[in-house]
Amino acid sequence: QVQLVESGGGLVQAGGSLRLSCAASGSIFSINAMGWYRQAPGKQRELVAAITSGGSINYADSVKGRFTISRDNAKNMVYLQMNSLKPEDTAVYYCKAGGAWTGSRWLGGSWGQGTQVTVSS
Repeated sequence: QVQLVESGGGLVQAGGSLRLSCAASGSIFSINAMGWYRQAPGKQRELVAAITSGGSINYADSVKGRFTISRDNAKNMVYLQMNSLKPEDTAVYYCKAGGAWTGSRWLGGSWGQGTQVTVSS
């Protein structure tokens, strides 16, 4: 089992930036994919970005060019740098790790508790 703890959320004005961090602990030897999902009020949880241990990256179309995912395998950390934030980016952001990442679907894995990101207009 993998435990995940997110940090870095907050309130920012449109056009601003935030950096989310996620620390993994536990059965980390089994982790291939790490990444971020988000869930806005009244909407389904959606994938934002995923990165494999080999460095393969996928982004949601809505964040391409604005968000950057990275990971530090030695520290078991994954990061999400969010630039040019928009009000529609407002959501609870969840870290996810482990399970099976097919390149388009993520099966299984562990979730963090979530961190709120609010972008004001």
